[in-house]
Amino acid sequence: MLSIFPDMFPGPLGLSLAGQGLSDGAWSLETLDIRSFATDKHRSVDDMPFGGGPGMVMRPDVIDSAIAAVRQSSPELPLVYLSPRGRRFDQAKAHELAAGPGVALICGRFEGLDQRVLDSHDIEEISIGDFVLSGGEPAAITLLDACVRLVPGIIGKAESLEQESFEHGLLEYPHYTRPQVWNGQAVPDVLISGHHENIRAWRQAQAEDITKQRRPDLWSRYAETQV
Repeated sequence: MLSIFPDMFPGPLGLSLAGQGLSDGAWSLETLDIRSFATDKHRSVDDMPFGGGPGMVMRPDVIDSAIAAVRQSSPELPLVYLSPRGRRFDQAKAHELAAGPGVALICGRFEGLDQRVLDSHDIEEISIGDFVLSGGEPAAITLLDACVRLVPGIIGKAESLEQESFEHGLLEYPHYTRPQVWNGQAVPDVLISGHHENIRAWRQAQAEDITKQRRPDLWSRYAETQV
């Protein structure tokens, strides 16, 4: 993890199932302070953009030195830069990263990285959504959480992962638990029928309806696979 705020990690990843997995050694997290590679007494990592404009840009020489340190210690790790202009992060990418050797995440700040350092390295740009954050750290935490929970041993029942949103191209069906009647609302009869095939069919229909209503983009892709 390359960041000017390494103390932001592990943050929420140090709690709950991810935190337990971190303590147990099921996954690991190392942080690298980008400021430690600055060369001036102020530990500067940014400067004014050429061409003018608001904000500051992270210096290529400082970032390059940080990347070199990562390459030296872990040459097998792919480099990922969290950026609003990157490819959209999705469940398929989470599976890909979780199955790999790990990942070196670069957390940008200010207006982002100097383009030259991106052009000089095999860096994949990834976005977690169509919005802008104050820095890459919250995005990195989100990406890591999505990947870590796929690591064997993190989630108690691995089969629960198979029924989640996006795993089969649909959003997940609704869930119910006790009490059977709450605020005048009863649990759907099919779920207490004990008829497993009817329950499966009901859940499938619910997932399809929810996806069709809320995510027509997902529904279109899913429908194409059912032809």
